[in-house]
Amino acid sequence: MDPKQPEESDEVMDQFMEKFRTQKYKDAFNEENWEEEFEKIPMFMKKAPEDIDPEKAPELACLQAMLFDNDRSPEEQATSYKEEGNEYFKEKNYKKAITAYTEGLKKSCKDAELNAVLYTNRAAAQFYLGNFRSSLNDAIAARKQKPDHLKAIIRGALCYMEIKNYSEAVKWCDEGLQISPTEKKLLETRTKADKLHRAAERDARKLRQIEKKKQAEKESLLRAIKDRGIKLLEPSEKKEDDDEEEETSGALHNGISASENVTGAQVFLDENGLLHWPVLFLYPEHSQTDFISAFHEDSRFIDHLNEMFSQDLPPWDTDSKYLAPNLEIFFEDEKSQSFYQVNPDSTLLQVLQHGRFSVKAGTPSFLILVKQSPFCKKYFSDKKLHRTH
Repeated sequence: MDPKQPEESDEVMDQFMEKFRTQKYKDAFNEENWEEEFEKIPMFMKKAPEDIDPEKAPELACLQAMLFDNDRSPEEQATSYKEEGNEYFKEKNYKKAITAYTEGLKKSCKDAELNAVLYTNRAAAQFYLGNFRSSLNDAIAARKQKPDHLKAIIRGALCYMEIKNYSEAVKWCDEGLQISPTEKKLLETRTKADKLHRAAERDARKLRQIEKKKQAEKESLLRAIKDRGIKLLEPSEKKEDDDEEEETSGALHNGISASENVTGAQVFLDENGLLHWPVLFLYPEHSQTDFISAFHEDSRFIDHLNEMFSQDLPPWDTDSKYLAPNLEIFFEDEKSQSFYQVNPDSTLLQVLQHGRFSVKAGTPSFLILVKQSPFCKKYFSDKKLHRTH
């Protein structure tokens, strides 16, 4: 609420008195309506209206002007706003309470105790609205005005509890208990904060241990891949004079984990130090795919094909062409835009060690086509193809 100037208050009061002289009160008080009628009188109102229009309610505007008269000292005005805020707070109208306390603080009075109360009361209102950061800032501001303000210390400790900064909550509780060693709220809060702080530290230690173990496993995995001469490539931003994918340590890290986001599986080392890869088989003739979540590096391609295309043929193979002996396997070298045929008797490791093979996004992928089929001939008609002999 903005305080009115004295001359405006006089004018409003004159209007009110003129209205009082010229208009008769229509309904007299009686036992049934006296409380309702009293509520219409500004001095006896238990709750102020939402908005005060000087034209419609000059008596209320007059009363407001008397309460927040600029001729009064900043301390008196700030006190009036504090009391107004307290009334709103009792009604659980925390937003209006915050507004009132803020107006009181704007008076910049020299009374540190009063300012500390205004900050602390506003902190309480912010707290009940769930604005814990704002509440904490006000508690800190209150302590700058009065370092030993106990209510501000309690409020700050509760805020730290809400934002899960348990170490600071313990610290504030200790500072408050130096002032009031028997303060029940501080004792309870400190006990809870200390317990949660210890639990948080314990969880953090466990998490660090888990992360350390994961990092060690990843480093071992990278060494195993590098020792085998397998190239892992991850798309990187193109440089001005280099439009090829760049192989880096970071790309290696990204390369072995990227597949987890797409398929839910990624390459891993077993207890014998052997690699198992997620592998994707593509069937371009039918726009179909097969995913092998753990292809052992020493397994042969023909063994997988025999298992996949022996008895139960896929429903999309309506011509029953996809039988292991009829199939050819290829991989693409994106750098040279060429395709290389894979010997079905080769192991996965042998193919991964091919000089033109690169594992992209952590998942080796291969094309499966029916040999000498019209689709196969057409598919490679405009592509560079390197066949095995």
